[in-house]
Amino acid sequence: MTGGSAGPEEAQRVAGLVAAQEKAVRLFAEVEVRGLVRPGVGEREASDRIRDLANEMFGTTRHWHKRIIRSGPNTLFPYRENPPDRTIAEDDVAFADFGPIFEEYEADFGRTYVFGDDPDKHRLLHDLPRVFDAGRTAFAADPHITGKRLHAEVERLAAEAGWTIGTWHTGHLVGEFPHETNEGAKAESYITPDNDTPLRRTDRRGRVCHWILELHFVDGQRGFGGFYEQLLDLA
Repeated sequence: MTGGSAGPEEAQRVAGLVAAQEKAVRLFAEVEVRGLVRPGVGEREASDRIRDLANEMFGTTRHWHKRIIRSGPNTLFPYRENPPDRTIAEDDVAFADFGPIFEEYEADFGRTYVFGDDPDKHRLLHDLPRVFDAGRTAFAADPHITGKRLHAEVERLAAEAGWTIGTWHTGHLVGEFPHETNEGAKAESYITPDNDTPLRRTDRRGRVCHWILELHFVDGQRGFGGFYEQLLDLA
């Protein structure tokens, strides 16, 4: 199916997802203002401070996936790995990947921070949002785009910029907590080479599918990576 209900329930879902992301944007703007991710701070300490700030600002006490702050060589690891805690260094790249729940709606939000003057790290910082915007443009331009086709386009854009994709997918479904999972059709829940289904479709309950675009770019030779994610189909 490619359509879905455009009635009040769907309008409420869209409003809830957009509001959740707006709160995540505000949260991480305040993270920057307060310098919670900075050299000299441990990854776990920074993660806990952001958790506490989310509670302070919005009363948020739950996150639908593990909270991630990674820095230096730890930025090469994909989500499922659990590298040892390390202290952020003066010339590091660091990134945050958080999934706070705001009033039962999931946000999934990632940003990268660069400390020091390394031009390649700053190039990565610039390329992540640029490729995100290009991926969103590709999605908007093709009403029938599949997960496989969008993944291929993001992979092409990353390679063109000199980066490798650091994990097996470039996005996933998002919704109410807990969002729909279907282990029997796991690929259909992700933007992955194995997903030949259109991203514009409805789920098993007839609701419109909404998507996160998730970029994890790495440079294995130089030993660092970066991360950027937010809503793909809603703004």
